Amino acid sequence: MGPLAGIRIIEITGIGPGPFAAMMLADLGAEVLRIDRSSGPIGGDPGKPSLDLLARGRRSVAVDLKRAEGIETVLRLVERADALIEGFRPGVMERLGLGPEVCLARNPRLVYGRMTGWGQDGPLARVAGHDINYISLAGALESIGRRGERPVPPLNLVGDFGGGGLLLAYGIACALVERSRSGKGQVVDAAMVDGAAVLMTIFHGARLSGWWKDERGTNMLDTGAHFYDVFETADGNFVSIGSIEPQFYAELLEKLGLSGEDLPRQMDRSAWPAMKQRLEGIFRTKTRDEWCEILEGSDVCFAPVLSMAEAPEHPHNRARGTFVEVAGALQPGPAPRFGRTPGAISRPPPHPGQHTDEALGEWGFSAGEIAALRESKAVS
Repeated sequence: MGPLAGIRIIEITGIGPGPFAAMMLADLGAEVLRIDRSSGPIGGDPGKPSLDLLARGRRSVAVDLKRAEGIETVLRLVERADALIEGFRPGVMERLGLGPEVCLARNPRLVYGRMTGWGQDGPLARVAGHDINYISLAGALESIGRRGERPVPPLNLVGDFGGGGLLLAYGIACALVERSRSGKGQVVDAAMVDGAAVLMTIFHGARLSGWWKDERGTNMLDTGAHFYDVFETADGNFVSIGSIEPQFYAELLEKLGLSGEDLPRQMDRSAWPAMKQRLEGIFRTKTRDEWCEILEGSDVCFAPVLSMAEAPEHPHNRARGTFVEVAGALQPGPAPRFGRTPGAISRPPPHPGQHTDEALGEWGFSAGEIAALRESKAVS
């Protein structure tokens, strides 16, 4: 039912950003077939779906990529696919015999999506790394943290998922749109270092204008300002304030009982530390729930800081169906929303190899061919 219904994608199973891109595409209606390694753990109780939520919405075929018959199996699937996702270091897919030249020769309309940390070329292309390294080199990590403290890794959201998987999914979708005009496939080179850098574009502009200062934790959006930060409450919980615009700031002051005082100008940076201390003291006088009663629903730009366990229960998230339950697992639902072709989670995460016979049959393999592949141990 989603906007990508009818699109078929092969996912050479990896970790992190590649599966996230595949999840995003599957949530929006694409048929994504996971190719799991038969050398790893295979199978599982279908009555107890995997808890690898990034694998949701797909079926799994287990293939031995060290056997010629296994590689040929994947190439036959490629012939019927619209796109392929892989997340190995540069050169690995080529050594397997599944590189873009081979796959595009089999299917010139194929969109070949490549997910790496450093990219397909450059001095670091073949070096190991993780999210924290990619966002460091991109100039993103250095800017995240409080004044006088070390940078704080923002989980692995900026490199793996925002700058990596999400941009790969975007790149594949764009390439599919272009293919509708040209009739030709192409390679999408999604690198987390590139993606993390492009997420920082607004801050590069702010720095060039002189508005953004290099010292961490001294700017409006990096906890430097008293009107854009997290504050502890009387019960040890936290609330978030983002009263940037003057009218929202005025409402914040009114709600906190400060509107009648002779206060410094909102954008007077020299006054921010003292005002921060003032607000910290005020917020510690009430519990998080008490501040919700006062501030939630106003134009202060306020929200309680909720845990992963609490977020699904908030009335706003419940009203929008932001979190959904699939096979007993509560999880974030598909995003973004579409008015005419809504996305959905079509199935829970598979166990590796769970759908080998079923999926191969639907992708054009005869029962005899599947039996022969099993006999040769090319599939499991």
